[in-house]
Amino acid sequence: MGPNTQKSAPEELAQTHFSPSPQALSLLSYDAARRLGVLPLEVAPTGRLIALCVRPDDMLVTDELRMLCRVPVELRASPLPSLDGEIERAYQFSGAVARLAQEGSQNLPTAEQSADVRDDSSPAAGIVERIIAQALRERASDIHIEPTEVSTRVRFRIDGHLTAALEMPLTVHPSVTARVKIMAGMDIAEKRVPQDGRIHREAGGRRLDMRISTLPGVCGEKTVLRLLDQNSEALTLDALGCSPDDCQAIRRLLSGRRGLILNTGPIGSGKTTTLHAMMRELRLDEFNAVTIEDPVEYRLPLATQVQVNEKSGLTFAAALRSVLRQDMDFLLLGEIRDAETAALAVRAAITGHLILATLHCGEAASAPARMIDMGVPPYLLASCLRGVLSQRLLRRLCPHCRTSRRAAEAEQRALGLSSDDTVYSPAGCARCGGRGYRGRVAAFEIMTVSPRLSEMIATRATSQEIAAQAEKEGMAPLRHSISDLVKKGVTSSEEALEALGE
Repeated sequence: MGPNTQKSAPEELAQTHFSPSPQALSLLSYDAARRLGVLPLEVAPTGRLIALCVRPDDMLVTDELRMLCRVPVELRASPLPSLDGEIERAYQFSGAVARLAQEGSQNLPTAEQSADVRDDSSPAAGIVERIIAQALRERASDIHIEPTEVSTRVRFRIDGHLTAALEMPLTVHPSVTARVKIMAGMDIAEKRVPQDGRIHREAGGRRLDMRISTLPGVCGEKTVLRLLDQNSEALTLDALGCSPDDCQAIRRLLSGRRGLILNTGPIGSGKTTTLHAMMRELRLDEFNAVTIEDPVEYRLPLATQVQVNEKSGLTFAAALRSVLRQDMDFLLLGEIRDAETAALAVRAAITGHLILATLHCGEAASAPARMIDMGVPPYLLASCLRGVLSQRLLRRLCPHCRTSRRAAEAEQRALGLSSDDTVYSPAGCARCGGRGYRGRVAAFEIMTVSPRLSEMIATRATSQEIAAQAEKEGMAPLRHSISDLVKKGVTSSEEALEALGE
């Protein structure tokens, strides 16, 4: 059993995970493996146990291991400085899943159609629980369970990047998929069309929502689980990593209590999370707050939250029309995606409401042109637009293993660095799982709409002209914000260039 290595460009760091065989793990208890710092890997055809150890030349460890396992032992040097995390992962996750998969394979081929997958003690239920628990331990935002021609691959999205978690026999895929469907209230007999569902549960004292989606493929149904942590303390401007200047600028935008504030950026850049954090800055106990989202990802205390359902006719526009008759003060609009929604949002902002909405476009200065292209009259937009944010999410460097160096010439040109600037690169250690990164940070470009900018919007000024004027008035371009994170060692130049699309 060799290591399962996932490369992350451009540094090609290895996040090394091992896949020990159930037979090898059964020879040594979890407590003994932790105490000795040994990870059993496999049993050779000759009966010899092959295991990893940080100090393979330690004879005391070798002798005790041989005595406990009662078989010949071959200790090999570990490529990792510590095996604690891999021992935990092997016994509590990959090894346990392999054992359950072996047990579950005996019930095929109709396991997914039987009552077995409905039983909480079934192998399929155990596999799903282990996968979810490990994803939470590794801070994953999504779980991908995808069949291939030879096996079922499980991958976790961690800090925005997919990484291999384990592989399972293809024979258990139908029962595992059926188990997830049952938990989400979906139809286990329907495999020809995509399905969506939701799971609500408590995990480790926290409330967790999981959004489930299945998709039929040529090798079987692929299942994706989106993990939504409902902990409110994570949804604050400070927790997002906003700089003091950014926090102050956002709070100034919110202080007006009326108008339209847009948040722009690509999919997955954290726009909705930021809007929720902004809503928490408002006095929701004194005002009527509503959110319209697709889907509702975070619970917002003291607010009425509306889930869009286009099949039943509850679109963004339809919900917004109803909300305007509900004596609403603050509105979080999940997305402005069509002309009718854009017109209604502007109308609501003009009539004295505070509207926070996301919009798919590039930089902050391009948002007015995007709204005008959707049919909003420029003079109306100019009268209600208070500000525009543009944001990107970048992975945080692990502070325990990052390495420093001088900025290369290409980095200096692209990020506006000097030859004396120090930049940091990921290395990988036990604390960050070998990735070199842990967590993410948001970089912002915040454009406050001044009277001069309002005039320019009303006269259809170009995005370039609006950006130039905003920078004259003190707006820090997104490139500068990202460059500052590189200089401070918060992220790497590789992450910065990827966020900028270079």
